[in-house]
Amino acid sequence: MIAKELFTEAERKRIESAVQQVEKQTSGEIVPMVVDESYDYPRAEILGAGLFSLATAVSLSWGFFGESLWHFLWLFALCYFPFKLLIRKLPTLRRRLIHPVEISAEVEEKAIISFLEQGLHHTRDETGILFLISLFERRVHVLADRGINDVVPANFWDEVVQTITEGIHRGDTCNALCAAIESCGQLLAEHFPVKGDDTDELPNLIIE
Repeated sequence: MIAKELFTEAERKRIESAVQQVEKQTSGEIVPMVVDESYDYPRAEILGAGLFSLATAVSLSWGFFGESLWHFLWLFALCYFPFKLLIRKLPTLRRRLIHPVEISAEVEEKAIISFLEQGLHHTRDETGILFLISLFERRVHVLADRGINDVVPANFWDEVVQTITEGIHRGDTCNALCAAIESCGQLLAEHFPVKGDDTDELPNLIIE
């Protein structure tokens, strides 16, 4: 599944509508964002291809040619690029070659970069919120500006992430995302009620 195929056109409109409804009640700005992946993880392909090529070359060279270094090197070189391509084409295999700590760090970095690139830090009252769904990593990261974080309970964002993540696992991402948006809207309306001169400063859905 790629980001552009995650939602139907009707689902995209429903998500955008959910954001618009929330922003009628609060000065908070919510931006849901879906990306194919947060990073391309080239080290995983290199490591995986190297390990699989090593095992294959050792087995074949010893099995057919004995202790021949030249045959081993030839077989290793022959296997390396096909294995690298195979790993690139199989997301599940590539994901298993990446440490969870690295995945978490890259998703968080992607969220921070996107937060800045999309201008969420420039909202008037520092009330920008990014919902990042990174498909390859199967991770959800929520990043809010300091104006919101100063008043929102510490565990609230964990609950939002859990809501979206559970929906993704059920194959019901649209409903889960809309529920998370509405939940944020209810909380934000208490602390950041809409102002008479509020404008919609940011996109209501970003698909990359």
